[in-house]
Amino acid sequence: MTQTDTDTSPTAASVPTSIPARRRNLVQMLELDLRLLGMVAAFAVLCIGFDLLTGGRFLTPRNIFNLTIQTVSVAIMACGMVFVIVTRNIDLSVGALLATCSAVMAMTQTRILPETLGLGLGHPLIPWITILAGLLVGTLIGAFQGYLVGYLTIPAFIVTLGGFLVWRNVAWYMTSGQTIGPLDQTFVKFGGISGTLGVTGSWIVGVLALAAALYGLWGARRNKIKHGFTVKPLWAEAALAGLIAVAILGFVAVLNAYEIPTRRLERMFEARGEVMPEGFTQGYGIPISVLVLIFIAVAMTVLARRTRLGRYIFATGGNPDAAELSGINTRLLTVKIFALMGALCAISAVVASARLANHSNDIGTLDELRVIAAAVIGGTALAGGAGTIHGAILGALIMQSLQSGMAMVGVDAPLQNIVVGAVLVLAVLIDILYRKRTGEA
Repeated sequence: MTQTDTDTSPTAASVPTSIPARRRNLVQMLELDLRLLGMVAAFAVLCIGFDLLTGGRFLTPRNIFNLTIQTVSVAIMACGMVFVIVTRNIDLSVGALLATCSAVMAMTQTRILPETLGLGLGHPLIPWITILAGLLVGTLIGAFQGYLVGYLTIPAFIVTLGGFLVWRNVAWYMTSGQTIGPLDQTFVKFGGISGTLGVTGSWIVGVLALAAALYGLWGARRNKIKHGFTVKPLWAEAALAGLIAVAILGFVAVLNAYEIPTRRLERMFEARGEVMPEGFTQGYGIPISVLVLIFIAVAMTVLARRTRLGRYIFATGGNPDAAELSGINTRLLTVKIFALMGALCAISAVVASARLANHSNDIGTLDELRVIAAAVIGGTALAGGAGTIHGAILGALIMQSLQSGMAMVGVDAPLQNIVVGAVLVLAVLIDILYRKRTGEA
């Protein structure tokens, strides 16, 4: 039976019943995700609106570059929050856990390794031992919180609310409330400001990413034909491929257009004992932190769609009792999800502290709210059972664009938080209404 033979198929279920039959069939044929299209449209309107209000400063290469590196830390944690919320849990401790991991990594590279092993800043092993230590701490703390939720059946809200208070102050005591820095220069490159691929490297990555995306489209079409499913018309496939090409290569072109300041270029040449040629320019390219986010997004998407663990996560979120009766160890699954969330908090701590080039007391403050908001705005259902990684990343980008745009316009910080809170409530309301119309509620 093909997808167009019945309205009970997954694609048909995603189309509002109030849409006329002809348009509904077109949406089915093109396999359009109306929620995602709505988010993309809202993001486009937001960007164009702020660009007009700021006199063309919002959509400049410089601001887009800054916007991407500012979004990465929250977006990485939002990927893990999708799994947490899908299983009908919540994690209020992610910002505090980020602070603890950041403190551990800062102390490791500035105090512990130099004093115990004699490895000072600049040693090639420093950044990798530091990151491993942060990952270990974040994963263990996450697993501990998951154990409290899964095996001791303490509500996740209470466990992570306690973690919100505990881990923030553990970080404070570890550093005695001091800012720890400077950090290792190789480590700092993960922040994205001083660590980029350059123009040539960015084009190579962009072309490889485009090739991988087109291969994915072709492979998906081939598999559908192989199993007798209805496929989109070739013109629709070509249009989608074109949009993907424009998005990827356009993004690379914009980041390459942001040029390194002349004085910094001169210092770079001086450090190598060279003289910068007259009129020489060089673009930043793709930040390393963005590459980290892309890698995590791909890995989490594969985990969600192609692995047994991913199927268990969504099955448990859809109906926990049925999942347990079917043989899924939901308690152990909870531990795994929170451990994964802890590991992602550690990776976010690498990006956040590297971007600042130090560990500060207030790092990660209110990130738990931004992360939850990003996941929810991205379409993750608080009732559980539904959510996407790309939606959470787009939600994080919308959140950061909203705050960045308001700051550029001159909106006061309190009013910014009011607007973000209102947008979050509105996003949940729209999601509820959408699910009612499509029968997903």
